[in-house]
Amino acid sequence: MTADGPLPSASPPDLLASIELIVFDKDGTLIDFDTMWTDWSASLVKDVAAATDPALADPLADALGLDPETARIIPGSPLSATPMSHLRNLTVDTLRRAGLPPTVAEAAVANAWDPPDPVALAHPLADLGRLFEDLRARGMQVAVATSDDRAPTEATLAGLGIATLVDAIVCADDGLPVKPAPDALLHLCALLGVDPSRAAMIGDSAADVAMGRAAGARLVVGVLSGVGVREDLEPFSDVILGSVAELLP
Repeated sequence: MTADGPLPSASPPDLLASIELIVFDKDGTLIDFDTMWTDWSASLVKDVAAATDPALADPLADALGLDPETARIIPGSPLSATPMSHLRNLTVDTLRRAGLPPTVAEAAVANAWDPPDPVALAHPLADLGRLFEDLRARGMQVAVATSDDRAPTEATLAGLGIATLVDAIVCADDGLPVKPAPDALLHLCALLGVDPSRAAMIGDSAADVAMGRAAGARLVVGVLSGVGVREDLEPFSDVILGSVAELLP
């Protein structure tokens, strides 16, 4: 239910009947989250611990939100929806709290910090070209709001061949308050001339859907294709889907 009345209740594509702008999160929503980030985060913890103290591996994993037993990212943890600059600072702070001198902590993280390849590791979760073309053919604008930085985001969209189908993007290093603050979504609405009451937000994390709700989006959709679990998404979502593939006609 929204301020404009009940949402349509037919098939997933029909949910978008009154939508003029659809905003997607990136990792876990458009592309596979684990392929992009899980091995990277495990390697970061391993390399930093090896360069400092092996006993720090568990505290580092815990601080970032990496389950050391399953090597999976914990829903709602910093790794699930936190900008890279914040993750880097968090990693350094964890080392400093463990007693390492600031210069040693900074150097260890700098030497281990090697962001994942935004093109080679971008595995789409649906036929994104077909999806975006269909949405645009139905009169909707398409945008991306991500916790990743702009350079890798642009590289990912270009690598997937969908950059020209995206009307605007907001990224973590654009200077706006990050999710779950509403600013990114509100900025996209203002930039593209769409009232939030005619916008939809789709994401896989609680931060994504909480942003949509805080911004007053008409439709907030949680997807189970990333790090979010149903119980975390439901409080902020109008609809829960398995993935964005369910929006294909």
